[in-house]
Amino acid sequence: MGVVAKRSSMTFYSDGSDHYSHRVRIVLAEKGVAVDVIDCQVEDLPEDLAGLNPYNSLPTLLDRDLVLYEPNVMMEYLDERFPHPPLLPVYPVARAESRLYMHRIQKDWCKHVDILVAGKASVEELESARKELRDSLVAISPIFAEKPYFMSEEFTLVDCCLGPLLWRLPSLGIDLPEAQCKDLHKYMNRLFEREAFRESLSEAEREMRD
Repeated sequence: MGVVAKRSSMTFYSDGSDHYSHRVRIVLAEKGVAVDVIDCQVEDLPEDLAGLNPYNSLPTLLDRDLVLYEPNVMMEYLDERFPHPPLLPVYPVARAESRLYMHRIQKDWCKHVDILVAGKASVEELESARKELRDSLVAISPIFAEKPYFMSEEFTLVDCCLGPLLWRLPSLGIDLPEAQCKDLHKYMNRLFEREAFRESLSEAEREMRD
């Protein structure tokens, strides 16, 4: 018998334009998991989702009788369920640091992305979110000169959180200056060229950088 590359069969209810769904799709692709991706729109959710997920929200991951509806929990579950390649460090201190980086990405950057994507704020609030996100990324760019991935020699779940945000920058009206952000641009190219990253992209996401 030939080697079967795909190791499981799961169902993933995913919003093709949502960065939280995207981060889980990257993990699924990195792990080579056989998954049935159901592309959904928030305004037109599948009828069976409400019976699976008490919040009737996206993304939702179904693995046999297990239903997960928090993206970071999904990511860590997938990393434990499919240990190779590992996407979190082995040692407790380094794992805790990675989780803190993910928390900081959420608190410092995702909040701005969520405001911009929703588009319901005032013009002033949208411009403020855009400026704060841009300025923060420009300020942190030099750290990407030190290691190939975010504070790490290896690709981790932290990169899975950050990649979808960086991919969306053009569609959010954010342009990072090449001279000030050369290390961040190199990091983005490194991420975007990964085979799993390219596989993870939905049709809507591909159009974000056409």
